[in-house]
Amino acid sequence: MNFKDVVTINVGNLNIGGVGKTPHVAYLVQLLQSNYNIAILSRGYKRITKGFVLANETSSFEDIGDEPLQYKKKFNDCLIAVDEKRVRGIQQIKKLYPSTKVVLLDDAFQHRAVNPDINILVTDYSNLFIYDNVLPSGRLREPIYGYKRADIIIVSKCPIVLSPIDRRRIIEEIKPKNYQDIYFSYVSYNKLTPFNTTAENYLTLDNKNSSVILLTGIANSFPLYYYLKNNYKVVEHMKFPDHHAFTENDMETLKTKFSNLIGNNKLIITTEKDLMRLSLPKISSLINDLPVFYIPIEINFHGDDKKNFDQQITNYVRKNTTN
Repeated sequence: MNFKDVVTINVGNLNIGGVGKTPHVAYLVQLLQSNYNIAILSRGYKRITKGFVLANETSSFEDIGDEPLQYKKKFNDCLIAVDEKRVRGIQQIKKLYPSTKVVLLDDAFQHRAVNPDINILVTDYSNLFIYDNVLPSGRLREPIYGYKRADIIIVSKCPIVLSPIDRRRIIEEIKPKNYQDIYFSYVSYNKLTPFNTTAENYLTLDNKNSSVILLTGIANSFPLYYYLKNNYKVVEHMKFPDHHAFTENDMETLKTKFSNLIGNNKLIITTEKDLMRLSLPKISSLINDLPVFYIPIEINFHGDDKKNFDQQITNYVRKNTTN
């Protein structure tokens, strides 16, 4: 289904999780929000609610899912909604907020009921979809030829230094169609941010002499793990499955591991996404006495890709929206 009165932009993938869709959706919000009323529509994976739900100030990950809650915390002025049926979700957004000009669809590449105006396919540099297989022998949600539906392909999580030879090799291997544009992005890690008052009062963050527990429940935590390994003396990884709902027992285990961690300068680091599930009062209260930090990330593009990608998106939206 097409929508004439709103521009729909989907950010999806062929693989199961871990390619970096969420920070790319956030990038699009930052690119467009100053000029257009934007909504983000997600399925709300692992929420306990059903149907169409709008995020508000009191929403938890149980109400809307961890990634939509992450958007709400980051972009409070942006409309965030969840609905397992994307067509209904878009219709509800337009009904309740007719001034909405752009709807960003988070992870709707396989949701064929909507035919987005711009379909963005994200694939991990270290695990390109062209070398994978369909479940259960691989991690693809659908056959490789599904990539033909994409208007834009983004190779994500590239090295910070990407050689022209490597870039050409990947383009030749993916073989984008004539109507497809391909861009290369990488992740930048920002400064550690305190999660609780104990972390706020932490006096020193001496990377070279600090010992860290990395707490994650995301699909692909290895890039972050290796980033921390290069910056901290000791890194112990406490790893859970993607979207894991942290329990009281998990927090007790975390406290024990922290107590047994070698070194005097110790801290706990997690991700923005995991923070949404740690923020439930019954969970966060158990770790108030631990120095818990999260590490924000953002997307950057290589070379001229940022200028070209930004222009492609903004030009399309400008030509296809009305005041």
